[in-house]
Amino acid sequence: IIAGVEAAYKRTQEMGQETKEWESKWVNLFRFFFLFWAIFAPIFTISFKPFYGIIKGMHTKPTSAYVHIPFCTQICFYCDFSKVFIKNQPVDAYLEHLIQEFRREEITNLRTLYIGGGTPTALTADQLAYLLKELTKSLDLSQMEELTIEANPGDLDPDKIAVLKDSPVNRVSLGVQTFDNRLLKKIGRSHQEQDIYDNIDRLKLAGFDNISIDLIYALPTQTMEQVQENVAKALALDIPHMSLYSLILENHTVFMNRMRRGKLPLPKEEMEAEMFEYIIQEMERAGFEHYEISNFSKPGFESRHNLMYWDNAEYYGLGAGASGYVDGIRYKNHGPIRHYMQAVEEGNARVQEEHLTQTEMMEEEMFLGLRKKTGVSKKRFEEKFGVNFDQQYGSVVEKLIQQGLLVPDKDIVRMTKKGLFLGDTVAEKFILE
Repeated sequence: IIAGVEAAYKRTQEMGQETKEWESKWVNLFRFFFLFWAIFAPIFTISFKPFYGIIKGMHTKPTSAYVHIPFCTQICFYCDFSKVFIKNQPVDAYLEHLIQEFRREEITNLRTLYIGGGTPTALTADQLAYLLKELTKSLDLSQMEELTIEANPGDLDPDKIAVLKDSPVNRVSLGVQTFDNRLLKKIGRSHQEQDIYDNIDRLKLAGFDNISIDLIYALPTQTMEQVQENVAKALALDIPHMSLYSLILENHTVFMNRMRRGKLPLPKEEMEAEMFEYIIQEMERAGFEHYEISNFSKPGFESRHNLMYWDNAEYYGLGAGASGYVDGIRYKNHGPIRHYMQAVEEGNARVQEEHLTQTEMMEEEMFLGLRKKTGVSKKRFEEKFGVNFDQQYGSVVEKLIQQGLLVPDKDIVRMTKKGLFLGDTVAEKFILE
């Protein structure tokens, strides 16, 4: 026993000596790296600076999500979004697969959640309640600033409004498009003017104060007088947000097919410009801020979710045909319902991915940021991408200022009213060769 104790004591002393030698080696190694960093850190800081913003963003999860409900009770003549006529569709199965995709992302903290379509309110009240419950039950709702749902005035009945009232939804966006019953029929909409008033009255009675409507101008045969009447009726609704878009002809739509056959009488470009100027003038006169090319709000009621897009932030895209932007990758999900559901079952709903280069990210920063009235901050751009803004885009900005398309400003790049109307033309100038 004594011999065993003596042997153990001796081994303990040897281990202590080994520990001291090991500690000494690590101290020396630490000293080496400290001196190495002190000498070469400035070089590495400069070398990796262009990637700093990208690397920094890779470690944070998006705080916004878009959820797509592709079902409609009527297919509009101008719409090219991913959608199907709801009759005979596997709606319940689709919702279950959508929730499965949502859970797979392990989303717990969102600032904004936007449920669009299609037409989310084409769902039954029970299906809508299921969707909202399953989407939000794992979320920290104390972090949720805005939960928007799109609605069609023809589909939003009292039962569905009651479902929305009992959910975390705090913003409703109505697809009004026009107040003119004749034009509503011409563009393939199923609701009537009176449905708009009825829905907004019911939403207000249910306690919703953050209501938005979409309107389209430059519709076929539409006159300036009709646009003026639309704006007047919209302002009379006493709501805090409106989106007014000029008609855009998209491939694979009824309107594009008619235009190609010469059977779509659209207002002239000069008339469209006058309509746009009139809308801006009347909306600003009524106290609305023109905060984005097509969007107007009362103070504090800007669409936080859409501002996220225009700030070029990352977000989840969930559902059939949805697009997302995560970890520097822009992606799109399978569009056909059954293809989407099969892909979810196989573990990946995506059908297309694009890994953006830094050049592409900078271009998108400009395309999207210029849509905002506040424009693009040169300082924020430099912090995000680690490049000198004026060296990258200085000559482009100077030319556009001379053409009256950008406002002269040493800190912010933003468009004039003339530039806003020619937004796409201005954005094209920021494509890097």
